Parts: sequence; structure tokens; C-alpha cells
Amino acid sequence: MSEQSRPGLGILLILCAGLLLSSQDALAKTLTASYPLLLVVWFRYLSQNLLMAALFAPRLGWRLLHTRRPLLQLARGLSLVAVTLLFYCGLRYIPLGEATAVIFLAPVVVLLLSVFWLKERVARSVWLAVGGGLLGVLLIVRPGGALFTPAILLPLAAACCFGLYQMLTRRLSNTDDPATSNFLTALVGTLVSSLLLPWTWQLPSLVDTLLMAALGTLAMSGHMLLTHAYRFASPAALAPFTYGQILTATLIGMLLFNHVPDAWAVCGMAVIILSGVALTWSQRGGRAG
Repeated sequence: MSEQSRPGLGILLILCAGLLLSSQDALAKTLTASYPLLLVVWFRYLSQNLLMAALFAPRLGWRLLHTRRPLLQLARGLSLVAVTLLFYCGLRYIPLGEATAVIFLAPVVVLLLSVFWLKERVARSVWLAVGGGLLGVLLIVRPGGALFTPAILLPLAAACCFGLYQMLTRRLSNTDDPATSNFLTALVGTLVSSLLLPWTWQLPSLVDTLLMAALGTLAMSGHMLLTHAYRFASPAALAPFTYGQILTATLIGMLLFNHVPDAWAVCGMAVIILSGVALTWSQRGGRAG
């Protein structure tokens, strides 16, 4: 049986990945309430770097650092650092489920970059899916609602940076090993946050140190599961389940932070999920001529 013919395993992996990544975000929301943001981000990238080095360095050696596109790798690393800083900061003010839904606008950003940067042409159905995603965000942060504050710009900016990160990942996938790309991205995150750390250093307790280190473990594990999921099923088949992370984030927010989204927010999340799935399926047929 070929790997691509095992969609059940791919779906299971994508759901587990969503649970791990939602758990990471919930843990970050808890820790940034007590510790400086840069400290939490530093621990997140440092632990991920050390774990990846332990896993891949024995097999790859110095090849783990070899890249044909160093400037693109630097840009990719900086874009993910921006995502982490903006999203973690946003979680201080925005509920976990709603913030997760907003950052899932990243595929829309990728599409817009493809159109205006790479000059690609897309079908009308794709633009309808994009409009749906934007409508979903408007339902969540509608004027007069509790989330209609400047803080919502943080996860929106994170979604833009995440879209750029995904675009750069696509470009680098043709030249560099995924292990190299992920290691270098974590290395950039560690170095950037280390430069800023002395101004915000605070000694955490032993328990909180272990929890901060767990951020990197959860992040790396979640992204590895995502990578392996696409070995067993196509992106179109997995798209509905990828958006399951919004549901797990909402449930975790309800259980840990006692936040229940209102009806408008639920409708907005549903619209974003449906639009994202429609966008994936619309792009299966290729770009419009």
C-alpha cells in the first residue's frame, strides 16, 4: 500500500498536530501572563533548537546547516520570529480560539502574495473563498464587539507574517532539506531573541522553566506531525481537518480560560474554516488561464 493511499493515518496525524499546536499556544498564553514575552519566546526557540540538534545532527552532521539560499532562510526565520512575537503578544488580549481563527487567514495572504508578488492568476472561485475568509474575520471582530480593539491587529499581523513564512517555505522546499530549513529557522529565532533578552531577563522557577522548554517540544512535534501527515494524504483531503486546530483551540480556551465565544464569533470561525477548505479545493485545479 502506498503512503498516499492511507488518508486515515494522515487525518489522525493532522488532528494530533492541531492539538499539540493549540496546547503550545495555550501554554504560551499562560506563561506570558507572568513572564516577559521575550523570555518565553527565547525558551521556545532554544529548546526547539537543542531538540532538533539532538535528533538530526548525529545523522546529518554539518549538512544540517547547509543551505543554498541563506538569505531566504534568514527571511524565513525572521518571519516566523515575527509570527511568534505577534501571536504570543496577541494572546494576552485575545481569546485563544478567536486568535487561532484569525491566524488561519495565512493561506489568504499566500494567495495575495502569489498574485501581487509572483504575478500568478487565479480563478474567480478562489477570490470568492478569499472574500469568505475576510468576512469570517469581520464577524469575529465586528464593530461594537468585545474584540473590536487595536489588539486584534496583533494576530492579523501574525497571519500576514505567517503567510510570508509559508511562501518562503514553498520556495525553499525545492532547494533545501526540510530538517535544515526548520533547524535554521529555530536558530534564527534563538539568536534574535537572545540579542533582546538581556533587557527583559527574569529568572523563572524550575517548573516554569520546564514549561517554557515544553513550548519548543510541542512546536517541533506539531510541525513534524504536519509534515508526515501530507505523506499519507493530499492537502485537499486534509484541508478540513487542518482547520480542526481552531476547534481544539476554542475548546482549550473554554476549559482553561473560561472563555466561551459568542454566536457571532462561532459563525466567523465557521466561515473561515469553510472558506479555507474551499480555497484549498479551488486551487486543486491549478491557476486560471
